[in-house]
Amino acid sequence: MEFRLDRIENKIEFFEAYDLKTLERNIEAQIDNNKALLLDVYQIEHNVVFDPNRGKMLYSAVVHFKAK
Repeated sequence: MEFRLDRIENKIEFFEAYDLKTLERNIEAQIDNNKALLLDVYQIEHNVVFDPNRGKMLYSAVVHFKAK
């Protein structure tokens, strides 16, 4: 049995929340988790849309992590 470790070079994660504080908290938590994998934030894109079902704004973000 072969044991092999590969390093993650790129990782893209998606986040959604109905308020900016929650979205920010979720992204910060994942940034800390990905530091253990030696990944840094490369790019962040965000978007805001109105959710008519809940009557609130829905905030979303895409975070691209790359190896150090």
